[in-house]
Amino acid sequence: PQLTTGQRAYDIELARVNISGELLDLEAAGALHPSVDPIAFGTEICRRYQDLWEELTRTSVYPAGKYHYIDRRIRRLNDLGFDVAEMQIQHSSSGDTVTFVPKVVDAGHHHRQLLRLTGLDTEENQARRLLNDLESWMATQDDYAPGDPLGARTEVLAHRWVREVFRPTVRAVPQHLRGSMDPAELYHELLEHRWYLSERAQHDIGLDAAVKDFTARILPHPDPEAAPVQS
Repeated sequence: PQLTTGQRAYDIELARVNISGELLDLEAAGALHPSVDPIAFGTEICRRYQDLWEELTRTSVYPAGKYHYIDRRIRRLNDLGFDVAEMQIQHSSSGDTVTFVPKVVDAGHHHRQLLRLTGLDTEENQARRLLNDLESWMATQDDYAPGDPLGARTEVLAHRWVREVFRPTVRAVPQHLRGSMDPAELYHELLEHRWYLSERAQHDIGLDAAVKDFTARILPHPDPEAAPVQS
């Protein structure tokens, strides 16, 4: 936030010139692999930086209620190695304006955070998906207070999510079909199934539809090669 667009562009251009220049020196000394083009290499680093900066800082506007697009953006941030420290949704007639505050996370962060907020003890990848779902749900609540992600209010909302979203969703799957999956693992699988179906449909199908399809088509046929069919 302290840099203007011009200052940032100057720094990036300076980096490009310096990186390419150093590589040209290595090339002249015969110490650079022939497959590396010094000019193209410096340009590519700057392009990747611009793409990363855009992904981390842009404000998105989605059609109202299209939370599938929010989930897609969160997944892209996760793939880049970032977590969502804070998310804010502003509703308007032109759509939902969504602002993300990303942060770098250390190993085991999601597991510790989910355990602290909800008491759910899961693997790291499962914890990340559940936290993303929790964060998305909290951002839709009228009493959500962005800017204080670790405050007491967040803990209250997290327990409400467990009571109003997590537990009812898990209970919707008949006990005899769950096999050895614990509740957190089952919820994680339901979130992944909703993502799969939503990607196919190009809109968020919702948890209820995902539970019905998962129960009807996946649990009785646990063949990993069998693709689910949207009902």
